[in-house]
Amino acid sequence: MANKTNLTIGGVIVALVAAYYGIDLQQQKTENVQATVHDTPKASTDVTTQQIEEKVTHGTELIAQAYSKKLSNVQVEGSGKVIAVLRDDNEGSRHQKFLLELSNRQTLLVAHNIDLAPRIKSLNKGDTVQFYGEYEYSDKGGVMHWTHHDPNGRHADGWLKHNGKTYQ
Repeated sequence: MANKTNLTIGGVIVALVAAYYGIDLQQQKTENVQATVHDTPKASTDVTTQQIEEKVTHGTELIAQAYSKKLSNVQVEGSGKVIAVLRDDNEGSRHQKFLLELSNRQTLLVAHNIDLAPRIKSLNKGDTVQFYGEYEYSDKGGVMHWTHHDPNGRHADGWLKHNGKTYQ
């Protein structure tokens, strides 16, 4: 069973790398899902509103493609509007949970590990939350997790931004 899981994970990684470099593994003219690379702004604030909007739009498109192709483990940056604040999940690692609606009307469950990162305080329906984390497919739109730092340094550090504050 472990070998089958490892092969599946390996296949997804190969497909994402191929998509990133523009290699069409099936020799068809289909859209490929590409993992985004998070560009951390330099110390100066050279990031324009247009650049932020382009990243968010690209992130929404990646999530839509990953959802339609039932892909997981896609590192992505985006933004959405809070449509529901849910109860915390306190089994195992504790997670703050809420639903976002993306600009394309797709919903996304955010599962933010509050054992590794601070909770977003004063989160309300209608608020906008930016995110950088790992998308996992689900039939209800998907789940965003790894929105925190990795204490073991084996995974890309994620974050959430709300009202000008970064949570990681």
